[in-house]
Amino acid sequence: MPKIAIISASVRKGRKSHSVALFFQKYLAQKQLAETEIIDLDAFDFPIFEERLRLIENPTEEMLQLAKTITAVDGVIIVTPEYNGGYPASLKNVIDLLYAEWKRKPIAIATVSAGPFGGSQVITSLQFILWKIGALPVPAMFPVAAVEKSFSEDGTPTDREASDKRANVFVNELLYWIKAKAANETDK
Repeated sequence: MPKIAIISASVRKGRKSHSVALFFQKYLAQKQLAETEIIDLDAFDFPIFEERLRLIENPTEEMLQLAKTITAVDGVIIVTPEYNGGYPASLKNVIDLLYAEWKRKPIAIATVSAGPFGGSQVITSLQFILWKIGALPVPAMFPVAAVEKSFSEDGTPTDREASDKRANVFVNELLYWIKAKAANETDK
């Protein structure tokens, strides 16, 4: 069974995007599609980016654990809100902290907003940054509009059938790329 890390990117007070991270954790467990771990950036106290992890003289335990987790998982789901057309600094900070750990890592992006577009403006810039560092952003999206009306705080969708249908397409695309990468590595 593949291992997937779910990054909950918001550290904002009153954040709503974390409910989507919880939804994916429950969805993957209920469907027995993957083992999951949520990386909740709000639980970490990462300093503002000064240098890549490999060049930091005294990295924190949290930094080392993050690197270990990203290295160990087969794929990543990033759940990020859209702030003013971009993603939060907390996410950029973590992306820049690591480098080799992201290399050829399949990553699916779920975006969230309070508005009607579901964070769709952030997808292209985030895909580009991930591509630039050698990650494999998968060609599937999971935008969530009006998140406070779409998911309860514990990750329960208000429209289970529609959410599961969209999640199925999104997750299957990530799983496809995880399997393709694994097959490529065994062919070497």
